[in-house]
Amino acid sequence: MTQTTDSPKIGQTVSLPTPVQISDALGRRVIGQRRAIREMAIALAKYLAGAATGNILMIGASGTGKTTLMRAVEEYLDDHPELAERSTVIRVHANVLGEEARQGRPGQAVIGRLLEEARRELGPKVAESHPERVLERARRGLVFIDEVDKIRSHVGDRPNVEGIRAQEALLTLIENEAVPVELPPWAGGQTIKFDSSELLFVCAGAFEGLFDAVYDRVTIGRDKGALQPTTVVEGGQVRQRVVFRLRNWLKNEDLFDYGMTPQFLSRFDAVVLLEDLGVKELTQIFLESPESGLLQSKAYFESRGVRLTLSPDAVEKIAEEASRQPRLGARALKEVFRRVIREYEFDPEAAGATEGKALLIDGEQVVEALR
Repeated sequence: MTQTTDSPKIGQTVSLPTPVQISDALGRRVIGQRRAIREMAIALAKYLAGAATGNILMIGASGTGKTTLMRAVEEYLDDHPELAERSTVIRVHANVLGEEARQGRPGQAVIGRLLEEARRELGPKVAESHPERVLERARRGLVFIDEVDKIRSHVGDRPNVEGIRAQEALLTLIENEAVPVELPPWAGGQTIKFDSSELLFVCAGAFEGLFDAVYDRVTIGRDKGALQPTTVVEGGQVRQRVVFRLRNWLKNEDLFDYGMTPQFLSRFDAVVLLEDLGVKELTQIFLESPESGLLQSKAYFESRGVRLTLSPDAVEKIAEEASRQPRLGARALKEVFRRVIREYEFDPEAAGATEGKALLIDGEQVVEALR
């Protein structure tokens, strides 16, 4: 984030964005996760207004957009310097919490990073001459916890001590307790009680195995028979098909069984399930996302004076192949496209991609490459 030494003073009136405005902005970066975007927009609007805000737990397979949504929030705040008093955002891996709890310093990593980020935003000179401004900004921080599913309290029948410690450490912060923290030397170096009551926590994880566990519960487990097949029309034929969506069947008990303690879960007002990405969303990501392998490959060919183009049916076939790997989400696009494009990138001239020419890849070439 940019430094904002001339940001509005605390208490100064600024025009606060509405959830709709925030949702529109986040939706330009995050594709296919309307529910998650709206939940984040509501929480962020409350947070920026200084109102009481519930913490969020996001559950979604790898590649569905959890980290992208976090980055979109960071970019949104970075683009609006008038919101600087509440723009201090950090991301922490959940396992860090367990390690520091083992060392008897729960909360030190989170608060320490908030202080360093606030110092960077204000600038070292302002921070060192007015450390109270750094503390004030850090107290209003937004904390993203990545891979929170890695701190489950047990794995199978075995307790996960590090996970238990990490959940307890995070609870210490979320419960708004006065957290003891050692200030860095530039802020005086003394130990203080840090008020975490205004922090907003957004935790996210893939929760590998949760989908299968809930599916088993409603098909062969204690709720056997709850999931009934539905009648669908496919290719002009009427068929019976079992349609399972995790959001329709997930219970708190499933998360308890997974290893998230009741005390931990009770601190989240919203549990948001991200959708698996379909062909439509994957196509849009493939064509538009800044991280798309297609855009990266186009830039590579442009550096050689070659214009890379994919036909509509080629794009569709790549998206369809990626959709067959729902556990990878958008990451499957890169794996599939790599199989298609690698020979062309290795020897463009052999494929007729000489300088000043266009390289067109059609559906038949995609099918051949994916065999």
